[in-house]
Amino acid sequence: MTPEISNDILAALRRSEVIAYPTEAVWGLGCDPDSTQALERIMALKQRDPAKGVILVAADITQFAPWLDGLEASLYTRLEASWPGPVTWLVPDNGRAHPLVRGEHAAVALRVSAHPLVQALCHRFGGPIVSTSANKAGQMPCLCSDEVRSVFGDSVTVVEGSLGGRTRPSDIFDLVSGHALRA
Repeated sequence: MTPEISNDILAALRRSEVIAYPTEAVWGLGCDPDSTQALERIMALKQRDPAKGVILVAADITQFAPWLDGLEASLYTRLEASWPGPVTWLVPDNGRAHPLVRGEHAAVALRVSAHPLVQALCHRFGGPIVSTSANKAGQMPCLCSDEVRSVFGDSVTVVEGSLGGRTRPSDIFDLVSGHALRA
């Protein structure tokens, strides 16, 4: 059964607001990855250094087409083989990624989620959204909607749902080198 994503959630994303939603292991904060206003809001809410960048999450690899344009076929095949699932790839930025998504890096972090609610959210939005852990810098990520509300109050719109059952965040690999950054 596909989770329902309300019109209110979709409207919040389109108004450049920040949402909070359950992912595979922790609650995440998300927004439109092309909205400077929304990206700046996430950085402020998390007290996050903008140089770190954020991950984009999608429902399927086709939603990343603009970010993958020009990618070597063998690297595209590597992505396809690992998704959907808890693997984030650092993909060379082809110029498509917003500077606050990329941060100080020459790559953009991409993941196709297997979480039904995340997939439904991205399908309904019509593309990828930002996915960064719901926490202030240096603090533990939120594990339930009550924790999100306690930390962020009314600053975020909460998408109700359950975590996906993983006990740790996604693995992160550099696509070109295959080097593990978090595994």
